[in-house]
Amino acid sequence: MHLPLDGRGPLHAQLTRALKTALAGGRLGQGSRLPPTRALARDLGVSRNTVLTAYEQLRAEGFVDARVGSGSFVAAPLMADAANDATPLVAPPQTAYARRAREVYDATLVRRRASDARLSFQYGLPLVNPALTTAWARELARAAAYTAPNYPDAQGVPALREAICDYLARRRGVQATPDDILVVGGTQQAVSLASRILLEPGDLAVVEEPQYFALRQVLQIHGARVHGTDVDEDGLRVEQLPNESPRLVCVTPSHQFPSGAVLSLPRRLALLQYARAHDTWILEDDYDGEFRYDSKPLAALRSLDRDGRVLYVGTFSKTLFPSLRLGYVVMPPALRADLVTAKWAQDFGSSAIEQAALARFMSSGGFERHLRSSARTLQERRAVLLEGLRECGKGRIEIADSHAGMHLVVWLRDRSNADLDAMLADARALGLGLYPIRPHYLRRPERAGLLMGYCGMSVAQIREALPLFARVLDRAYA
Repeated sequence: MHLPLDGRGPLHAQLTRALKTALAGGRLGQGSRLPPTRALARDLGVSRNTVLTAYEQLRAEGFVDARVGSGSFVAAPLMADAANDATPLVAPPQTAYARRAREVYDATLVRRRASDARLSFQYGLPLVNPALTTAWARELARAAAYTAPNYPDAQGVPALREAICDYLARRRGVQATPDDILVVGGTQQAVSLASRILLEPGDLAVVEEPQYFALRQVLQIHGARVHGTDVDEDGLRVEQLPNESPRLVCVTPSHQFPSGAVLSLPRRLALLQYARAHDTWILEDDYDGEFRYDSKPLAALRSLDRDGRVLYVGTFSKTLFPSLRLGYVVMPPALRADLVTAKWAQDFGSSAIEQAALARFMSSGGFERHLRSSARTLQERRAVLLEGLRECGKGRIEIADSHAGMHLVVWLRDRSNADLDAMLADARALGLGLYPIRPHYLRRPERAGLLMGYCGMSVAQIREALPLFARVLDRAYA
C-alpha cells in the first residue's frame, strides 16, 4: 500500500495523516481491511510499533475497528476535510489577557538566552555540582517512597514551610511562621499570583530601571501600566517614585538585577514610608541574596516592614537549580487568604514529592552545606573573570562589580548599541556567547553593556573564553 509520509513530526503522526488521506480519498472504503501491521511496517521501512500507534490513534478517533484475530477494518467514512489536519485554525486572541500576552511576550529573548555557543557567559545558568546531583537523587528517591499520593496542601507541605522559616530567620533576618509561607513554582509564579490579587487592568506598577525582563512582561500581560524608576549605585531612587499611587512596587534590594546595586538603608526606610503614604504593596525579589563575597548577606527589606506591606519572594532556582521550579512567598497577613486561594485555583499546589525532598535536604543541613560550597566556587570563578577582564579590557570597558551574585555588568566605553550588535555577531562566529543588558530596560540605554555570567562555566572554561573576548574587543576598538 503506497502511503507517502510528509516528513513533519514523529513517524506515527505522519503515518496517521497518510492513512486519513487514504480513507478520505476513497482508497479504503467502509468495511475495508487495513494491511497487517507487520506487512505495512515492512513496506514502509518503519517499526511495527509505529504502525500500531497509528492504528490505535485511528481506532481511538472512531475511524477503525480492531477485531481480535481478524485485523483492523475501516469503521466509518472520513470526510476529505477531516484528513487535512496540517493547517490548524488561526484565531485572533480570544480574551484581553491573550491579546496582551501576544503583544508583550517576546520568545526571542528566551531563545537568545539559550545559547549554543561552545563557551558562553550566559547569566542565570545553574551551578553544576555533581555532589548536589547525588544528594538530590537520594532525597528525591526517599521522598517518593514516603510521600502520600493524594493532593498536597495548596499552601505547601508543612515540613518545607517550617524549614523555610528556620532558614530565613537565621540567614535573612526574616521572622515568619509556617502560616506566612506560600510555596510556589518559582519567582515567576509568585509575581503572577501577586498580579492576580493586586492588579486590575490599567493599574500602575513600578519596576526598577533596569529590571528583569520576565518580571516586567508578567505585569504587562496582567494589564498593568508599568513605570520604570531609575537605579543608581545605592539602588532604587525612591525620590523619583511617581506621585500617582502605584498598586505595586517591585524591587530587588539585596542585589539589584541586573546592575548589582544594593539598596541603602536610608532608601529602604524611605521606600517603606512611601508605601505607607501611598497605600502601596512592595514585592521584594530576593533571587540570589545568599551569594555575597565581601560580607554576610544583608537583612531583607521584609525584616524592616512594620506595616505588613512587603511580599518577600525567594527562589531555589539560583541556590539549587531552575528545573526544580520551587520558590516561596512570605505573605503579608492581609493578603494571605487571597494568595493561597490564587495558588489553589492555578494548580492545586506544587509537587509534594519535590517539596518533601527539599524539606529534608534543608532540615538535615545539606542545603546550607551546598550554599557554602557554591559560594566558594562562585567566588573563585568571579575572581578569575575579574582578573581577566581587567587585563584585556584596559581603557575599553568599565566593570560594575557588586561583590555579589552570579554575573558582572560590563559597560563598553565610547561604543554604541550598533557597535555592540557587531561585537555579538563577531563573538558568535568565534563560538563565544555574549549577552547585552538592553533587554532589561524599558527605555533603551544610551550606553552599550553586557551581562557576563560566570556560574555556568568552570575556571578552565572562563580562562579559555577570555582570550576570545579580548579578540572581540580588539576588533571593535581597532
